[in-house]
Amino acid sequence: MSLDTLRGFDMFFIMGLSGLVVSVCKLFPGGVSDEIINQMGHVDWDGLAHHDTIFPLFLFLAGVSFPYSYANQLAKGASRGQIYLKIFKRAAMLVFLGLIYNGLLNFNFENLRCASVLARIGLAWMGAALLFINFSVRTRAIICGAILVGYGLLSALVGAPDVIDADPLSLEGNLVGYIDRLFLPGRLIYNNNSFDPEGLLSTLPAVVTAMLGMFTGELIRLPKERMSGAKKTLWMIVGAVVLLVITLIFKGVLPINKMLWSSTFVCAVGSYSLLMMALFYYIIDVRGWQRWTLVFRVVGMNSITIYLAQRMINFSHTNKFLFSGFSGLFPESVQSVIMNIGYIVVCWLFLYFLYRKNIFLKV
Repeated sequence: MSLDTLRGFDMFFIMGLSGLVVSVCKLFPGGVSDEIINQMGHVDWDGLAHHDTIFPLFLFLAGVSFPYSYANQLAKGASRGQIYLKIFKRAAMLVFLGLIYNGLLNFNFENLRCASVLARIGLAWMGAALLFINFSVRTRAIICGAILVGYGLLSALVGAPDVIDADPLSLEGNLVGYIDRLFLPGRLIYNNNSFDPEGLLSTLPAVVTAMLGMFTGELIRLPKERMSGAKKTLWMIVGAVVLLVITLIFKGVLPINKMLWSSTFVCAVGSYSLLMMALFYYIIDVRGWQRWTLVFRVVGMNSITIYLAQRMINFSHTNKFLFSGFSGLFPESVQSVIMNIGYIVVCWLFLYFLYRKNIFLKV
């Protein structure tokens, strides 16, 4: 239950919560409010804001769920070949849905962006899943370290050969963009079609983000006889602290950068994800405080649905139809708050209808 709840909490921010937070903060401008507003958007290049944690937390949670899925498949007698096929099918489906999200059905292939958030989730999760079923915990931990060190050195030391005097850590001169320009078909969305934040090479460290989730899922799955829920929570906090210390040590050499999915970014968002998982796990699954979770579980159990639906369904039109008259009774600054609340309500009721009908999009 904590997994679905945290996933729903994460998705709430792209289902309108970020906009609501901004509109509320604008009622009280300056100081802390301005700082909170800055957290509701992505940083331009180096650095980290809360909005930058939404995507990697989702990928981390996809990793947490895999040890459960794998154990269930084994319990049902699935062969290794069947498990491999399911992994590949899920990755392919997410890549395909990412293309749909980017406008595949417009048939404007020249301007179609092939990279996507969903493709990054599918490919990174697939890489982590294949490592999970083939290697021990210790070997996978070594692989994680090797990926982060290797990718970090590559990012810091090797610039794009097609850029004169390239700064390897700049938007113009990084190797990630160069690889995409060579091998990634379709449109790249940044810097005059020369860089994509969900491109090919930066998928490699994203595999580690998914693997961190799988390590966490393995920990949580341990029987209570071997480790209590409180002790599991403590180990998650310890892991978060270790990753945070690593981030602080190396961020001066290798900046935290979501666009590049830098090694320090992996550690920083890994620390955040572990802390959030520890908090939700302890409150919901250890202490048993569960009544409040429905509002988030409705979203978390259909997270891919709402991500795609906001692209395909005009929830804003429904929101205006239902709430614009009421919001017009208030000052303009308050109208924004009401309309942001209305948008969240419309999206949530859509998902609640699916929840009550037991309709879930599972990929």
